[in-house]
Amino acid sequence: MSMPTNAKCVLVLGGGGFIGGHLAKRLFEGGHWVRVVDIKAHEYFSPEEMCNEFVLGDLRDEATVARALFAPRQSAETDADNSFDEVYQLAADMGGAAYIFTGENDANVMHNSALINLHVASYATRFHVKKVFYSSSACMYPSHNQEDPDNPNCEERSAYPANPDSEYGWEKLFSERLYLSFHRNYGLNVRVARFHNIFGPQGTWKGGKEKAPAALCRKVAEAQEGDAIEIWGDGSQTRSFLYVDECVEAVLRLMASDFTGPVNIGSEEMVTIHDLAARVIALSGKRLSITHLHGEAFQAKYGFRCPVGVRGRNSHNALFKEKVGWTVSAPLQDGLSKTYAWVHERVLAER
Repeated sequence: MSMPTNAKCVLVLGGGGFIGGHLAKRLFEGGHWVRVVDIKAHEYFSPEEMCNEFVLGDLRDEATVARALFAPRQSAETDADNSFDEVYQLAADMGGAAYIFTGENDANVMHNSALINLHVASYATRFHVKKVFYSSSACMYPSHNQEDPDNPNCEERSAYPANPDSEYGWEKLFSERLYLSFHRNYGLNVRVARFHNIFGPQGTWKGGKEKAPAALCRKVAEAQEGDAIEIWGDGSQTRSFLYVDECVEAVLRLMASDFTGPVNIGSEEMVTIHDLAARVIALSGKRLSITHLHGEAFQAKYGFRCPVGVRGRNSHNALFKEKVGWTVSAPLQDGLSKTYAWVHERVLAER
């Protein structure tokens, strides 16, 4: 394998997904040698756009992880100097609220993601990977700190006593501790970040695994003048949303720093879900109304409890700014405009 002398040898696990795909593409365009491994191809980026090598493989399988982490420039004797410079671990069994909060996918979410991380931590250590990034989630924060939609507490030190609101959050917390344990006991050089609602184009926008911004963009794009769009919950629950390009920049800056984490990567621009929907409607230029579905009415229509998650969640970025010296800056409206335009094109293409 040949590469520029200043290029890194990089592995992106989960690069067939939304954030992983954007990250791999950014690294590849930066001149680095990039291998992507995922159970599925990226739906919107071709392999030629995002990496030197795309490997279809199930990372729950130990042999697949072993092959994935064996660097293309590495010798059979596992020369530590020739291992991957950076491994970005974003592979997980995940989805939006309809997938995470109904309880129907809990066993798969915990088993599949934990198995991937157990293998990755082990082989990254065995093959002397120089640096590993792990993508945790704000879902690991205690639900009791997120009951007030106007004043949620997602400061990093608030993580304990632990009480995530979903099994997805529990698995993320476990895997954080797994990588940090390998860091302490075996010297694995890790970076751990907790993502807060990353959104943007080239991601899941239909099918049940999409998240709130993409789902709302789809509903509005599909609606006709005078229609009503449906919001799950009463609309007063709060969140912050970070555009994917800002997320990628934050990940790369964290990796370049000497801070292990865990640390939040998200926006501090908190909005209600009702306001988020209203913003998307305004972008469309359509006259649409909003209906809120929750409680017994939701149960009767869908057959399960309304999966809205915690009442409030907002990123707290002081630690990232202190340790990394950077902070996200793009307004929600900018990213929302780009995302709606992209989803609108997809909707029109399917008509």
